[in-house]
Amino acid sequence: MRLMAGPAVRARLLPVTSPQPERSPNDPVPAAVPSVVSGAAPVAAPGTVTAAASAAASAAMVGAEPPGAGPARIRTLIADDQEAVRRSVRRILEAQPDITVVGEAADGVAALELAGQLCPDVALVDIRMPRMDGLELTRRLAGPGAVTPVRVVVLTTFDLDEYVYPALQHGASGFLLKRSGPALLAEAVRAAASGESLISPSVTVRLLKHVTAPRRPESRRAPVVPLTEREVEIAGHVAAGRTNADIAAELFISPGTVKTHVASIQRKLGVQNRVGIAVHAWEMGYAVPTT
Repeated sequence: MRLMAGPAVRARLLPVTSPQPERSPNDPVPAAVPSVVSGAAPVAAPGTVTAAASAAASAAMVGAEPPGAGPARIRTLIADDQEAVRRSVRRILEAQPDITVVGEAADGVAALELAGQLCPDVALVDIRMPRMDGLELTRRLAGPGAVTPVRVVVLTTFDLDEYVYPALQHGASGFLLKRSGPALLAEAVRAAASGESLISPSVTVRLLKHVTAPRRPESRRAPVVPLTEREVEIAGHVAAGRTNADIAAELFISPGTVKTHVASIQRKLGVQNRVGIAVHAWEMGYAVPTT
């Protein structure tokens, strides 16, 4: 598992503008006049609306970065029925230079509505919530039928929770304990946003062993398109919580080749992330034992 300390916030120099000449009443009204206030976008002249100003206004409403503000930050939604948890998670994420919290919800229904309005990149979802629990919310946000898919990281209190496995089946990109430290929380959001999954290897193995004991041959669900021998091997390593770099070193291939195989496995299994691969490997009984 890779943990990164957040880089320092970079200062941004404000543009320097030249004094504007006085304009007579007969001069035409300019389309926009550059603003010198905090390096803001040009201020539209009376009666006009610029695309840049409109985009900046929309960004301010939902917590996004206005045009020209630097690399886009990961837009995150927090769904948890405990206000203290939401406040703590927000404080941790907002301290990261590349993450912003665009909304909070105290129940699943409100979270689903906010997700439709704000289009976050990642949703941190509690398993137990009123009105709509985290399982159904995860299915609607990240499942195959999701209109605008959102990557979901499930938050839970216990290492072994009977609700976690269905959440992974519904498309969750990660599993995180609420007692996890700030660095792990931030990395889970980053991993989900990049299409990866961040789950502590020890927790992953323990969880999957608990909920996905190998099935009898007659009850196993083989993929429609069979995995190759190499793909089966790689899927087994994924189930052991190993990264692409770890697998590459073990099999003497490049990390890029591992990434290609992982993408192929996901397509064949019809899963959206490495968690789905791990679940399948444990079900089929070819997960690689950890040492």
